[in-house]
Amino acid sequence: MILGAAAVPGPAAAAAVASGTPGPYTFADGAQSIEGARSTGDAALLKLGETYKSSLPSSGKVNYRLDLDAATNAYVSATAVPSPDSTVSVIDGVKVTVQDAEGNTCSVDNTSFGVARSPHPIAAWGMREISPSKALCRKAGAYYVSVERVDPDGEGSSPDAWDLELVAMTEPRTAKTGPTSAPEVWNSATPQPLQGDAERREGGAGFTRATPLDQGVWQDDIRPGQTLFYEVPVDWGQQISVTAELGSTETDGPGYTSDALDLALYNPARGEVADVGVGYNGGQKSGSLPPLPPVDHANRYAATAQVSALRFAGSYYLVAHLSEGVADTFGDGPFRMTLRVRVSGQPQGGPEYAGESDPEGVFEVSDQDREAAAEGVAAGDDTAMRALAVGGIGTGSALLVGLGVWTVVARRGTAA
Repeated sequence: MILGAAAVPGPAAAAAVASGTPGPYTFADGAQSIEGARSTGDAALLKLGETYKSSLPSSGKVNYRLDLDAATNAYVSATAVPSPDSTVSVIDGVKVTVQDAEGNTCSVDNTSFGVARSPHPIAAWGMREISPSKALCRKAGAYYVSVERVDPDGEGSSPDAWDLELVAMTEPRTAKTGPTSAPEVWNSATPQPLQGDAERREGGAGFTRATPLDQGVWQDDIRPGQTLFYEVPVDWGQQISVTAELGSTETDGPGYTSDALDLALYNPARGEVADVGVGYNGGQKSGSLPPLPPVDHANRYAATAQVSALRFAGSYYLVAHLSEGVADTFGDGPFRMTLRVRVSGQPQGGPEYAGESDPEGVFEVSDQDREAAAEGVAAGDDTAMRALAVGGIGTGSALLVGLGVWTVVARRGTAA
């Protein structure tokens, strides 16, 4: 991937620095600045496999262009980042629509902030699928991605522009015709939360800064208004289940915050799969994601968006946000958060793709991904990698570990 100059901090980042609150989001290194157009006729091109930084105005659509062939599936995700000091309504959020050159709608998706009304990074995705069940959006040519606020005029939403991160990627067609309907039978029983002693892992501040996790019990500290990112490798045939817990506080006094802790699961294309909100009254509270089916290529034919989103192997993202309203009653924290992550089932063979994804390797789980999850080495964290390579191990072993970790970074750097 050809990387442009790093984008300058937007209004959300500047507001965070000025207020001293945790930064809301770290954009991908080398994200190229791009301006959304009011008209599709002026829409700038989003190159497949690359990441961009843009801005979302308070009202109206901004448009971008994709140039696609007639064989591959394409996905685009928009992560909206409001300023920490802005206000948002219950139903406000970000909406992504993909249309072809003839105005046919290929997909529509939106994500909202929820009842906590706490501004934080949220993502919605769009897609152009080559599918036997879809007669439209199959031609090669120009496609247009529009991004807009869900409820720009809603009561309680401030008119500030939001920062926006855009990433476009492709999934190759399969070499052989597979199932054209989603699996009907899977273990839908509510899984028991994983038990055991917790290990500390500090979350990152963006999708490309997500901290790798594997199956286990993980703890971190989170402050009101903060959003933390983690990634879990989930292979074909595997099921992921997560329970989030918020520890008790010593602060006295009655009070309750609805959806104080929001935990969302996103797929490798940054499409939301499911989420859970945990209310908080100062005592320990927990909530679990709903039961989810195993990752399967045929899930894309499911009628429900939740199942359809589980269509790829790869890194699934856990995004945890603690509502800024928690501070009003229970103080600035930090608060202890526990994530109980279970990945059940043995990895299975996936579809035989006729080509490579762009970025390469984004829809697969490699040995390097599993090693990174076991060690908790964040992508692009040079300091952690060097410490891992030299801390308490021999020179020969350090060299082998260093080479393995650098392989992870090289692959993920391309994906970022």
